[in-house]
Amino acid sequence: MVKQEWHGHIVAVLAGLLLPLSFSPFHYYPIAVISLALLFISWQDTSPKQAALRGFLFGLGFFGVGVSWVYVAIHDFGNAGIPLAVFLTSLFVSFLALYLAAAGWIVKKLTGRLFSTVDYFLVLPITWLLFEWFKGWFLTGFPWLDLGVGQIDGPLSGYIAIIGVLGVSLLTAFSAGLLVVSWQLRKAWPIILIVAIWAGGFALKSASWTEKNGAEIKVSLIQGNIPQQIKWNPEQLFKTLALYQARTEQHWDSDLIVWPENAVTVFHHQVKELYLDPLAEQARANQTDILLGLPVKDISSGDYFNSMLSLGSQEGFYHKTQLVPFGDYVPFGWLRGLIAFFDLPMSDFQSGPERQPLLQVAGQKVGISICYEDVFSTEILHTVPEATLLINATNNAWYGDSFAPHQHLQISQSRALETGRPIIRSTTNGISALIDYQGKLMSTTAQFEEEVLTGQIQPRRGMTPYVRWGQGPLWILSLFMLVVWAYYRRIDFIRQMD
Repeated sequence: MVKQEWHGHIVAVLAGLLLPLSFSPFHYYPIAVISLALLFISWQDTSPKQAALRGFLFGLGFFGVGVSWVYVAIHDFGNAGIPLAVFLTSLFVSFLALYLAAAGWIVKKLTGRLFSTVDYFLVLPITWLLFEWFKGWFLTGFPWLDLGVGQIDGPLSGYIAIIGVLGVSLLTAFSAGLLVVSWQLRKAWPIILIVAIWAGGFALKSASWTEKNGAEIKVSLIQGNIPQQIKWNPEQLFKTLALYQARTEQHWDSDLIVWPENAVTVFHHQVKELYLDPLAEQARANQTDILLGLPVKDISSGDYFNSMLSLGSQEGFYHKTQLVPFGDYVPFGWLRGLIAFFDLPMSDFQSGPERQPLLQVAGQKVGISICYEDVFSTEILHTVPEATLLINATNNAWYGDSFAPHQHLQISQSRALETGRPIIRSTTNGISALIDYQGKLMSTTAQFEEEVLTGQIQPRRGMTPYVRWGQGPLWILSLFMLVVWAYYRRIDFIRQMD
């Protein structure tokens, strides 16, 4: 019995270690189904306590590999020593793994020690869906590594425009449950159902839910590749400003030029007259708009914001609303001074208003997100259908040569699919990209190189089903699945009583 218990623990860990392979930069999307199937099997014939432990072990493997880039941010760029960086990363990974421990405990309380057939493909997928939803909401949320994002290259991505990334996570978990049922019952019908669902998704990949809005526009993304270690140093400022201005002046034939998050490393009011105003005048003379990232300070209150500024035909600001804890701000002020990582430059930003007027650049209303904001699907939904383009300005330099930039790009692709809008993605040191409305990469930059990416983007209008209905249909579907599950559990209970 003890040996079998340890076998289950090992299966849970290995299944968790496998799951990150379904995401970028690996793209082995079918592994997600296999990984969850192994997790579900490891939960069979266990007590709630044992299921919680195996959920936790699965989470350690999953997040230990999947968000290993947190160590890079803390150690390489946060100036923390190796022991401290390992401790803080382990603490973060363990905290996320607790969510899956809770999921295992709850599901066993609902189902009892032994899973029935309907448990595998009804209640277990719903449990996974609720885990991802909770992870993306609790304590400001961390909607990273949602299963649906990893399916961007697979057939199930055809459903993203209809039920969003979370909906595709549900379908992935549903497929895993069916796979287990097929294996345990030695029946073909679950496999036939999986094939039908995946074939339906493949057919939907060619669907166009939105339409062109006017002519294409020419855009240029400037990737300055300023190393994070020197980016905020005062002696680097003039070199940075000169670099971005020089690259901009080489592309006045573009309709829109986008600089990344905090490309300008001083407050707006400090460079307005001598740098930004002349740049805006040049942009107007060349009929070009510029969108650039910089901090903006409210002189009266002393508050400052992580912002994007439009220059050219119109001047306006977008202030970041979804801030990154311990990056954009430190949740507990008393931590400052204790550890160097908690005292980073510009780490006391304030949130911008939840609803801000869309900026208009190159004749188009654009939905802007800054870095981490675009991982929140419902936040991006607030900008459409009004926005005809989406723009994400990012600084991924914090994560070096890790999985994070690749995973983040994949998340941006999923936002394009959900909204039926192309995305312009400008980053500090890669991966900058032009993404079409179907989530396909049109062109990208190399990492860790100074580069300007230029291409044509087609604005679009209209609504995907996901934009029109949001997550409502997904929760209705989930409720229906729970009702069906409860019905069959009741029948099983009556049979046992007889």
